[in-house]
Amino acid sequence: MAQNEVSFGPFLVDLNRRELMRDGSHIQLGGRALDILCVLASANGEVVGKEELMTRVWPGIAVEENNIQVHVSALRKALEEGKNGQNFLVTVPNRGYRLVGLQTSSDAPSDRPLVAVLPFQNISGDSEQEYFADGMVEEIITGLSRIKWLSVISRNSTFIYKNKPVAIGDVAEKFGVRYVLEGSVRKSENRVRITAQLIDAKTGAQLWADKYDRLLNDVFALQDEITMCVVGAIEPSLRKAEINRIRRQRPNNLNAYDLVLRSLPFVFAWVPKDVAIAIPLLEDAVKLQPDYGAAYAFLSLSFHYRFVHGGLHEEDRAAAIGHARAAIAQGSDDATALAVAAYVTAMLEHDTITASKLFDRSLEISNSNVFALSLSAVALAWMGKAELAIERAERAIRLSPLDSFNFRPYLALAIAYFHKGDYMAAVDAARSAVDYSPSFRTPRAILAGALLRLGREAQANAVAREILARDPTFTIRRFSLILEFDPAVFKPFVDAWREVGLPE
Repeated sequence: MAQNEVSFGPFLVDLNRRELMRDGSHIQLGGRALDILCVLASANGEVVGKEELMTRVWPGIAVEENNIQVHVSALRKALEEGKNGQNFLVTVPNRGYRLVGLQTSSDAPSDRPLVAVLPFQNISGDSEQEYFADGMVEEIITGLSRIKWLSVISRNSTFIYKNKPVAIGDVAEKFGVRYVLEGSVRKSENRVRITAQLIDAKTGAQLWADKYDRLLNDVFALQDEITMCVVGAIEPSLRKAEINRIRRQRPNNLNAYDLVLRSLPFVFAWVPKDVAIAIPLLEDAVKLQPDYGAAYAFLSLSFHYRFVHGGLHEEDRAAAIGHARAAIAQGSDDATALAVAAYVTAMLEHDTITASKLFDRSLEISNSNVFALSLSAVALAWMGKAELAIERAERAIRLSPLDSFNFRPYLALAIAYFHKGDYMAAVDAARSAVDYSPSFRTPRAILAGALLRLGREAQANAVAREILARDPTFTIRRFSLILEFDPAVFKPFVDAWREVGLPE
């Protein structure tokens, strides 16, 4: 492909000549529909909102929204002629439109993973429950659409399968999706059971499954609850599946999104030698896509970990803060990016007001984002906001009980319960955090302090010796530089650590 050419499936868009081709043949397309296509093609697989389309296609002209729909329909008809009715132009609910399956002139596939949520089967034998099953699917689609790194096929598209037998392979071929979510609803008297499973559309492998058994009291409240549970559980499962997929790809077949995915296992290793691998991958990602908020966020987190675990070098702290600010600027609608930026802002700048606002904004965008719930719970615990920290930590665990990163919400619970004087609960939570991340020193430090306050001095001293055996550089001063937000919260920990013999 030449520069300024974008292909998807059998189609090629020449952005300079403003032409649409299919298998080498020119396709006639109306002027406004072609304008819309060029805007979407130049967006490299990102969602383009309706307001942006109106501004760019009808500059300086006030038009009705249905003008977009008319021309999008014409464009979709032209594209659907190409490959057995496959939808290359998808509607992202409440956000806009995007082209899928794109390849640019750099030959780097830029589309985000695409998910189809099929109509849930009503197996209760009660036709009046159809509205509940349909409403559940619509809420899940809306919830998944808030995850910025993910795209979701619209309800209107997937509901062609309602009350019909479905083969996952057919769904994958028709919509070009990587993942399919399907489920069922069964009502019995005043209870309802909902099952759901996430499937790799290419291999047919089940990536995640769960069931929810609830009282059918307030239908809409129940829909909200189940939606939060499903979306909260799916995001970590999808992210893990995507990381594994990228690991299997050839190294020369990368774009910015793939680079971020390749970096994540090294980011979340939390040690300098691994984040040193992540940092150049993420730097390459932002070179390819300078407005990539998530890439800046994970760069910020990488430099944060290197600062904390790699010698407290000021240049790492400055880099972490700088990338956090870039994440805020470029990721204003990305819940994960804002949550990471908030965490770094709290931990390295101790700007608790800004951090709290960013966490709240993140959860307004996606109230089931487990990453945002977990990070905010830890920061809030150190701020002394114990009740809110406990509420968010428990919600994170409830939404994603098998998440491998659950050491964070358990750490938040340990800090908050210690601050409240509930040392038994602090011990239990700290032990859970240690189980999830044996190499992470903070939960062990909390555990040592809580055991001491329970009068278990021998156990507390043993944990302290284990901390020093694992990390001979451990000092209370290093902890205080990062974690001393509020002396009323931090000083009781310091007093306990001194008593168990941890060095100043």
